[in-house]
Amino acid sequence: MLLAETSRTPAPVAAPDAEDWRELASCRGVASSVFFSPDGERGHARARREANAQQICQDCPVLAQCRDHALAADEPYGIWGGMTEADRRRHARRLRSGSRR
Repeated sequence: MLLAETSRTPAPVAAPDAEDWRELASCRGVASSVFFSPDGERGHARARREANAQQICQDCPVLAQCRDHALAADEPYGIWGGMTEADRRRHARRLRSGSRR
């Protein structure tokens, strides 16, 4: 009987699949009220909440997956992948108009 060689190379770490990315998100465990506006929120309060949410998103390891999900699903509310509702609407308009910016 031959013995198999004992030196093993580590298995590559699998990239998170479509659902696993949420487990790695920086926002995991943060109150949803940080990312979704309450009824009637306007002006400085809204801008402050959105800035806080975007700061959480800034260094998130799955920012791109979150943003891609929101754009693909046409998420109408909240901060997703560092983008506000208005950011996503502008992005969609630019895509429809053929602009690359």
